[in-house]
Amino acid sequence: MSSKARYIMIGGFLGAGKTTAVARLAETLKKQGQRVGLITNDQGSQLVDTAMLSSRGFSVEEIAGGCFCCRFNSLMDAARKLSEETRPNIFIAEPVGSCTDLVATVTYPLRRIYGEQFSIAPLSVVVDPIRALRVFGLEKGGSFSEKVVYIYQKQLQEADIIVINKIDLLTADTRELLRNALASRFPAKKLIEVSARNGEGLDDWFTQMLATDQPTGPAMEVDYRIYGQGEALLGWLNATVQINGSTEFDGNALLNHMAANIQARLQSEAAEIAHLKMTLSPNDAFSDVAVINLVRNDSSPELSQELPDLMDHGELIINIRAEADPSMLRTVVEHAVSDLGSTKGGPHLTIEHIESFRPSQPEPTHRIASI
Repeated sequence: MSSKARYIMIGGFLGAGKTTAVARLAETLKKQGQRVGLITNDQGSQLVDTAMLSSRGFSVEEIAGGCFCCRFNSLMDAARKLSEETRPNIFIAEPVGSCTDLVATVTYPLRRIYGEQFSIAPLSVVVDPIRALRVFGLEKGGSFSEKVVYIYQKQLQEADIIVINKIDLLTADTRELLRNALASRFPAKKLIEVSARNGEGLDDWFTQMLATDQPTGPAMEVDYRIYGQGEALLGWLNATVQINGSTEFDGNALLNHMAANIQARLQSEAAEIAHLKMTLSPNDAFSDVAVINLVRNDSSPELSQELPDLMDHGELIINIRAEADPSMLRTVVEHAVSDLGSTKGGPHLTIEHIESFRPSQPEPTHRIASI
């Protein structure tokens, strides 16, 4: 067996289902006796993804404050810390959902500078099928402005494997329509269709990531001016809320109410939601965490992980990514927290931490155009 650790990166736009796929892959590898280390990434801090993955017993390091490309040294520090603590032989990294140019700025530098330590898997890019159909004009519904779509298209262009996720939501005809659209636009890419939620198609995808190495050649060209302008159109919000009840309450219901309140407010502001995700964890439970996601304006919040019992106090983490003004996102969350906290007989909610901002211009630590 190779002494090199395997480095797997799973990218894709906000709301595509990357974290669910990462968890599935990590669980599969763990059952096979592999030692797995996970690295999450975001423009801000206080990540739902980190909380969710940690709750499932995985070793996780979080890189905040910028994409892997701009925090390359932090990425390597995270890998070293995981190596010291759990000595993983497989690293799974999930980059920011608005990030692209990962081959030239992450995997090629890894190969050039740390090639004796890592073998690099093909880059997978996960696709939400409903979002893709709308971006390609094949289905009506909310989409993003041209410069945000530029990032979306570039993610697909640099993928080695395009993973159509959530196929359980599609009819056979819609699946074929999307598959044909992707095949015609990106003919050199391997297409795999999966449902990270129910496991369909995952074995084929996981085998590809483990059995083959990333190909070499020229990296794609990227206009960093447009890339930066596209990221700057997105609003980011991360918040942590402390919840205390005088009596026990249903945490799952609270998450649903909070998600519905935020969704209604964002819809009234005509903000295009890329991803709203929240976790709720009781303070007296080590691993119990409820998780809820909303990936489009017109979809329903999905409670993907539930709390088994009532609770009386805990921590709520809120992450919102939307094409919207960050100050508006902050106001929406503050009002939603106030609404829920003023419910008669309900728990008291206190915002402990809140940050809202636009991502800054990406400035990669390294950029290697070809190997």
